[in-house]
Amino acid sequence: MKTESAPDTVRAYLDALQNALKGSSPGLISDALADAEEHLQAEIANNPEKREADVLASVVRTYGTPEEIAEEYKSMEATIAGPFPKPEQKPDGHHGFFGVIGDARAYGALMYMLLSLATGIFYFVWAVTGISLTVAFAILIFGIPFALLFIGSVRILSHVEGRIVEGLLGVRMPRRLPAQAAADETIWTRIRGALTDIRTWSSVLYLVLMLPLGIAYFTAAVVGIVVPLALIGGSLASLVSGHSLVTISDVPWLEHLFHTAPGLLVAMFLGGLLIFLVLHLAKGIGWFHGRLAELLLVRL
Repeated sequence: MKTESAPDTVRAYLDALQNALKGSSPGLISDALADAEEHLQAEIANNPEKREADVLASVVRTYGTPEEIAEEYKSMEATIAGPFPKPEQKPDGHHGFFGVIGDARAYGALMYMLLSLATGIFYFVWAVTGISLTVAFAILIFGIPFALLFIGSVRILSHVEGRIVEGLLGVRMPRRLPAQAAADETIWTRIRGALTDIRTWSSVLYLVLMLPLGIAYFTAAVVGIVVPLALIGGSLASLVSGHSLVTISDVPWLEHLFHTAPGLLVAMFLGGLLIFLVLHLAKGIGWFHGRLAELLLVRL
């Protein structure tokens, strides 16, 4: 233990912990910082007669140095099993274009895309209504409590969305809510802290963006599911019944093609190929949205 470099303030301890966790997922770093800050602030509050540096010196001996805590969190994270393989792991049998059929991330992303329209509408309405009412109530006596309530609701919704993102997209997100403000902080200090916190505004931006993103995701998912199934199911039904229902009057040769067995087999093949393309698209959207959620929702 390098006592000569031991942090003597909470901020210094948290900075050292964040530096020791460099390279880990933002969600893990956020949880580690929140846990450490809560523990350190509690120790300081329980020893009001001692200087902050003295309390931290004692905490380092019992709780651990930032480097030791960082190693514990990394070790704990590595042992937690989830529905998706760790980034450094290469799942067997999931290589190549057709391997996506067995990739859980693709199906999780597809499920998220189908869910995103409902969540996007709710988030957008909540954010826009909350901002409008906050501005309208700003001149009234209950405007301040309403603003704090709205900011708190944004943080809760961001946490809920983070759990959905982690569950369906496999991106490590914070698993606990941000630390509560100290009891001795005035309401003006809390307001100033909330308004100057970049994550407050980035979270609101995320909630607003979810409407156009949700519409795009949902449309892509529905079209991506319906078209391949229609091609495969319609072609198979036509082959079995011997009668094709496809009518393309503007392109006679194409209509004729869908009335022949070879043409229907080609349509079935294209439908099967589209399934793989849609799963790859869903996986790509899942990766993109996971990075977006990390950028806008994770508070460090």
